[in-house]
Amino acid sequence: MSESDDSTRMIRDSAAAVAPPGGDLRRIRALRWQSPGFDAATWREMCGMGWLGLRLAEDRGGSGLGMREFCALNEELGAGLVPEPLIHAALAARFLGGVPLEQALMGEKLVLPAWQEAANTLGPGTGATLNTGRVNGVKRFIPAAAGADAFVVSTAGGLALVAKDAPGVRLDIDQAQDGGHFGTLHLENAPAMPIAGDMTEALDEAALATSAYLLGVMRRVFDITLDYLKTRQQFGKIIGGFQALAHRAVDLHIQVNLTRATVEAAAATWDAGGPLAERQAAVSRAKHRANVGSMLVTRQAIQLHGGIGNTDDADPGLFLRKAMVLSSQYGNAALHRARFAALAPESDDE
Repeated sequence: MSESDDSTRMIRDSAAAVAPPGGDLRRIRALRWQSPGFDAATWREMCGMGWLGLRLAEDRGGSGLGMREFCALNEELGAGLVPEPLIHAALAARFLGGVPLEQALMGEKLVLPAWQEAANTLGPGTGATLNTGRVNGVKRFIPAAAGADAFVVSTAGGLALVAKDAPGVRLDIDQAQDGGHFGTLHLENAPAMPIAGDMTEALDEAALATSAYLLGVMRRVFDITLDYLKTRQQFGKIIGGFQALAHRAVDLHIQVNLTRATVEAAAATWDAGGPLAERQAAVSRAKHRANVGSMLVTRQAIQLHGGIGNTDDADPGLFLRKAMVLSSQYGNAALHRARFAALAPESDDE
């Protein structure tokens, strides 16, 4: 076993502390529609295990691991529908330093990225302005924003760190389909600390990590559905024995495996370095596959559960709603299909 294989296995094992394999979803149900939509104690536990700094260099307090390990972790979190905003906070942490970074890594302060200004985009918005330590503008679609202490804001003049409780800051909250929420950040001459960095590659890493989370969603809902098909009886027979349903289950299994292969290939491509366009093409291929596959698998899971699948008490509905939200974060299927075609025009892959 290689050193990378060993670290990936340990990362997956560590995820069981928050998302035990096959565990119940009572915690997830209890957090829906509540503010801030996640548990602060669980977030501190996640930070204490070093997850927030997994991609940061060791001299910055991180672990210096690659996207392969970060994707493995997020796959396990996706299987447990973990609502704590690791992907988003890890994106923001890349640009922090000093006391703000120390507080973030310890779980004392939650800093989230505020980069988006229009729906279905994958690039740091530059509509906000930064002048003499003051920010003006609007940032939209910020996941878990109600739980944040500060935001890393992209502006035409670079990045800036803005405290949520600073004067000139207003945060509006809109509920999301999965029971979480998005924030709209209004900045009117708000005091800000300019920070260095470019979000471009960080957004691609977040898109790939989200693909891995969706893979976990697919894997777990498929396992739940397969168990149901093996135990549910109709007309005195186990329904999984009906050929039509068995064929549909095989199709879903193929979707899960295709998504896994694509996500793992993209993580390997990203960690190998190389031209940015090549790495971005791999990310778009993975995100497109995860977006399409997760919606197909979760919708089919609802149907294969029959009438009970449409009820809120049935677990497959939780996975469908999570897939609905995440399949549009960091670019929907259409955006990534178009970007892949532009970056890899000679390829016949999706």
